Amino acid sequence: MTISLKNKAALVTGAGVGIGQATAIALAKAGAFVGIHFHRSDAGAQETLDAIRANGGDGLLLQGDVAHATEAQALVDRFVERTGRLDILFNNAGSPIERTPLETCSLGLWSEILTVNLTSAFVVTQRAIPHLKASGNGAIINNLSLSVQTGGANGAGPYAIAKGGLQVMTRTLAKELAPAVRTNAIMPGVIETRHHEVFSTPERMQQYRKETPLGRNGTADEVAASVVFLASDEAKFVNGAILDINGGRFLR
Repeated sequence: MTISLKNKAALVTGAGVGIGQATAIALAKAGAFVGIHFHRSDAGAQETLDAIRANGGDGLLLQGDVAHATEAQALVDRFVERTGRLDILFNNAGSPIERTPLETCSLGLWSEILTVNLTSAFVVTQRAIPHLKASGNGAIINNLSLSVQTGGANGAGPYAIAKGGLQVMTRTLAKELAPAVRTNAIMPGVIETRHHEVFSTPERMQQYRKETPLGRNGTADEVAASVVFLASDEAKFVNGAILDINGGRFLR
């Protein structure tokens, strides 16, 4: 199956590293013009754009902090000013920020985690909706987390709760925006990216491999392939779905 996103415009938040970077490159390979959003990952975002152009595609670098509503809205505006359209939105930006049990989580940290992982996606999506509707075949894909299913192990509870909110938002939008826009989500398992270099130990990563029936963790490219599918016409009857990408982690 060959997926074509030719003449489509796709915006990816958090596209300077990991899953966001791999997805931006994959969307461009399928033919889309890609908005490469980043906050601090300047070098990574440039690497993303360079890789896209090396494959014959093109994109636009968009710097901004999606935790600030005005910046989140502006990145959508800047992208549409350049492209004249928006067909695909991948809400990928997010971070656990800091591990802490709910019992000792400060209100400030709680608010920050919800803002970065849930409110930011709401603001970007709300700004994007008119353009996605105008496309007539718009697609939103939200990036959830394995922590939604585990409850957030080892102090990732606030992050899990934020991602759980994003899961509900996915299904709400799937009802509210259809048929002009389809909304789905991916729920990655443990993926070998910088995220886990920061938030997981090598020992825990090895334990995750042992707990997964496929005997390994996933790659960013494998997740990206699923996003491309959900963004395409090959998934035109898929709406409100949550796609697990975890190697069968919960079959044991």
